[in-house]
Amino acid sequence: MVVISGRAVNRATLARQLLLERESVSAVDVVGRLVGMQGQEPKHPYVGLWSRIGGFEEAELDRAVTDREVVRATMFRGTLHLVTSADYLRFRTTVSPVLEAGLKVLGDRGTGLEPAKVVAAAKKLLAKEPLTFTEVRDALQKQFPDVNERALGFCTRMLVPLVMYPTDARWSWSANARFTPAEDWIGDKLHTPAEPQELVTRYLAAFGPATPADFQTWSGLQKAKPLFDELELETFTDEAGKTLYDVPDGPRPAPDTPAPVRFLPEFDNILLSHAKRERIIADEHKPAVYTKNLRVKATYTVDGLVAGLWTAEKKRGVATLTVAPFGRTLKKTLTELEREGTALLRFLEPDAKTHEVVTGS
Repeated sequence: MVVISGRAVNRATLARQLLLERESVSAVDVVGRLVGMQGQEPKHPYVGLWSRIGGFEEAELDRAVTDREVVRATMFRGTLHLVTSADYLRFRTTVSPVLEAGLKVLGDRGTGLEPAKVVAAAKKLLAKEPLTFTEVRDALQKQFPDVNERALGFCTRMLVPLVMYPTDARWSWSANARFTPAEDWIGDKLHTPAEPQELVTRYLAAFGPATPADFQTWSGLQKAKPLFDELELETFTDEAGKTLYDVPDGPRPAPDTPAPVRFLPEFDNILLSHAKRERIIADEHKPAVYTKNLRVKATYTVDGLVAGLWTAEKKRGVATLTVAPFGRTLKKTLTELEREGTALLRFLEPDAKTHEVVTGS
């Protein structure tokens, strides 16, 4: 079996993630190629697309949302994702076991919860009009007064196929967004047979080469090894002797392919989609990126690996992007960070009078 180096794995993943070179493609196409983008907050996918698409403008994604080509909904790992409407319809049934299993986290708060009854009541409520989850919980509490209101809302979020209802707010969704039935919004029915094998190949095309454990980490689906065994996949051995699988036509650039500086938003899926993440971040840097309250900070990469954190703010018309390197930074890299960071600031704060990139601790 061919041995593939860690650097080669890194470049293969970056190529699929459009992080080796920006491409002149549509936002919808990229969201589809990435099999969705983590969307804990509405701004994150916009930043992720800016780093991947040449000349990306936020209005393009705004239009795709308004035209119902992409939706923001609970999907992989039971978390909010921006996905194409086609992929939502195709794979929502496939990931339903993950969402159903998510109810276990309720523990004692789930006492008295009867999911089937709650789902039926929630569907009836949401068929009338889009509602925030505060409104959903309040309405369900009246029908199920002896059940924890948070459990009622969580059950609805996990088990009822819903999408977030967009507004004219910047980044397309307000902080307290309303939800509406997915099939009604998209105008089509969910694909009912589960398609886990197809999801495996889509995952590998976006994140491979990878292991079944990596796929499980990304999707939340468990016991994936048999799915990999049933597919016609390329196999490699990494430097630790572990078998990696890949789609036959997956790009695998030379290990010495240049990887430019790239800024990644909080929760970017490239930092969340492998069981072991050394292909994108060194172990010693993980505590600085993955916080105890389950956030994943905004990062930047140098030569294909996470090399520091970044934040942006605007005060009195001055937009400032602060980079916090994990170690010594070469002068050439600082120049590239300033150039790329200034461009990102202009995207984030187009109305600012000045844009500055500074180095913090």
